[in-house]
Parts: sequence; C-alpha cells; structure tokens
Amino acid sequence: MKRFIADLHIHTCLSPCAELDMTPLRIIDTAVKKGIDVIAISDHNSAENAEIAVKIAMKKGIMVLPSMEITSQEEAHVLAIFDSVDKVMGMQEIVYRHLPNGINDERVIGYQVVVNENDEVLRFNKRILFSATILSLKEIVDTIHSIGGIAIASHIDKEIFSVVSQFGFIPGDIAFDALEISYNTKRQRAESVFGGYKTIPWITSSDAHHLADLGRRTVSFFLDELTFDEIKMAFKGMRKIEWNTEDMD
Repeated sequence: MKRFIADLHIHTCLSPCAELDMTPLRIIDTAVKKGIDVIAISDHNSAENAEIAVKIAMKKGIMVLPSMEITSQEEAHVLAIFDSVDKVMGMQEIVYRHLPNGINDERVIGYQVVVNENDEVLRFNKRILFSATILSLKEIVDTIHSIGGIAIASHIDKEIFSVVSQFGFIPGDIAFDALEISYNTKRQRAESVFGGYKTIPWITSSDAHHLADLGRRTVSFFLDELTFDEIKMAFKGMRKIEWNTEDMD
C-alpha cells in the first residue's frame, strides 16, 4: 500500500471566519508545497468554492474532496465529504433550504467570497452561512450518507460547536464515519478523554483559516491507490489510517 497525507478540514475565503487570502488557488499551492496529497475544502454551510478548487487541483497533481462543514440545529459541526461536485452541491441545496432567512452583516461577521481560478472575486455570498441550520445532527448525518458521502464529527475536543460540547457525549444512534480531534489536543490527551470512543476511527486536521495553518495536523491514509472509495474503505477499517502528530511547518 502507498501512504497519502491528508488534511480534511480547510476553510476558504467563503467562510466568514477565514482570511481573505484563503483562495482555492493559494490553498492548493500551499498544500502542494507542504507535500499534502489530498485536502477537503470544507466551508461553513456552503460549497460554492469547491468546484473551482477541484478544477485547479486537476492541474496541480493534488486531490481535492468537495466538502462542507454543516452546523446542526444543536450547533454541532459536521464535516460532509463527497467524491464529486454534483453531490456536494446537492447537499448544499438541502442545507440552504434549512438556513435562517436574512442577510450576512459583513461588517460584523466577515465577507463570504466566491472566487475564480485566478483569485478574482466573482460574488459575495449574502446568506448567513455561520448560523445553525434547522436540521438535527442525525438528519444531517443520515442525509450525507444517503448522498454517498462521509460524515465526520468536527473537532470533538472543542468547548463550542462540537458534538461533545453540545450533547455531552457521542450519541450512539448517529453513525459517524470518524471523529476529528483538533490540532489543540495531543494524542495522549485525546486517548485519556475520548478513549471510550475508539470503536469509531479518529482523524486530526488543521481546521485552517489561515494559509500558515494549513497542514499543521494531518493524517496518513495507507491505500492501494488514491481514490475516494479507498478512503471510504479506510474509515471502515479495510485500509489503514495513521494520525500524524508532527507539525509540518
């Protein structure tokens, strides 16, 4: 099997909390320089920069998985990762129907920028993307699976916007494919706090909102080849996932 390094949680300038220089082009160039093989573009409740990221990646020799980070009605974050732009856009359509009405206050929340492959601004998304949807956590995970995606509980060690912070535990009736530990928590600490959830695969990611943070935490997938199906097999225990703990700076 071959080893492929992955960072599956990266925000672009479409997320109001990310820096404006987090364009798909700059993200992909940075990932290539850091030797990362696969990344997931996972903006808050939207995937409008995913298609251009996939297009750029095809020229740069890196895999981009079109994704979203969706906020449930309980204010828990979930990574929804797909193998095609069509599928993530299908998920986005569902999410958009369940976001609150209103217009994003850019002066307070930040800009939500959709760009092209040359870093030129195409439009500003005016939806309130940072808000919670009215979808329950279980509804979101079940919908992700119905479309053929991977559902990962985001940064379960964070004190806000995580499944553990909002529920107090990982609900047994919600079929996560993996749990994500943030860059803030070392493996030993994670083992002591979340060791009861070892039956679910763990990953760790950068959750990058700045270019310098990209790849600060990664995982290695040991696969026959770099495909979405092989990555799904890894989450089912048929391939190996190894948590990289060393910073890549």
